[in-house]
Amino acid sequence: MPLLAPVTRNPSPGIRLFRAFGIDVYLHWLWFVIAFIEISNSNHRYSSLAWNVAEYCSLFVMVLLHEFGHALACKSVGGRAERIMLWPLGGVAYVQPPPRAGALLWSIVAGPLVNVALAPITIGVYMLIRSATIAASTDVRHFAFYVAAINILLLVFNLLPIYPLDGGQILRALLWFMIGRANSLRVASLIGLIAAGAALAWTVTHQMWWTTALAVYALVRSWGGLQQAGNVSRLLAFPRHDELKCPACGMSPPRAPLWRCACGATFDTFDMHATCPHCGQKFETTMCLHCGEKFPIDEWVGAETLPPAPTPAFLSPFPGAAMRSR
Repeated sequence: MPLLAPVTRNPSPGIRLFRAFGIDVYLHWLWFVIAFIEISNSNHRYSSLAWNVAEYCSLFVMVLLHEFGHALACKSVGGRAERIMLWPLGGVAYVQPPPRAGALLWSIVAGPLVNVALAPITIGVYMLIRSATIAASTDVRHFAFYVAAINILLLVFNLLPIYPLDGGQILRALLWFMIGRANSLRVASLIGLIAAGAALAWTVTHQMWWTTALAVYALVRSWGGLQQAGNVSRLLAFPRHDELKCPACGMSPPRAPLWRCACGATFDTFDMHATCPHCGQKFETTMCLHCGEKFPIDEWVGAETLPPAPTPAFLSPFPGAAMRSR
């Protein structure tokens, strides 16, 4: 089923299908294996196997449209949306909205809204075909019915308030307005852990293996959400460089030694003007710890207030180290 996932630099391997709106669409290689199994074992409600193939593919067309809803909404609020992966359990939009409650809420709600928009279309087509009892074959009527039913099922399933389903992330975004970024993620993840644990026990008992796989996925993601909530809490607890703003998300960077050089030294890159105080290495870009975007330090809003870059010759214990850059 469609799920919204945090952005990742190294998503699962897949076959690149196409690129649209600046977004690469990939198909996981396991999709073919599961598709073959599912289509081969499907019931015989159609007169030809080709209809089973068409029904299975239509499911993933709707999943893809759902994921494009997430991705395009994320881009509309200034976030990152670089790729979509279709995999055996549905789809994943690798997006990263700005760290704002409203931006997150819109990026998530847009996915189910696609299914809402598709509902009257798919139901209308089915009703039209059903009324044409003479012209339409049984296969056509069955296909139209299951396409409409699958779209409704996707909508209802994704709106369950269980993290990391869309419903759980919508709950998180709404809670963000009231209890903050870290606590909202913590609450949503705890609910996800409890619900996924209960679902896992139920599905294993009843040997519902596909649902078991979804429950395991939700369990892992919910646990990861709890860890992320702790990291966000620690990050937000640091004092800030209030005079500076990230060009992408507008957040002020923490005033703490949280940036690490390849030599192992940790330092506050803004106090040192993006220059390692140990080896003298000058960094061409500085990463925002809130949204992950990277910019030259002079492009940060308020950068004119930064101290001048230190002289590497006095900072480096290694001759010539000050000349290295990346």
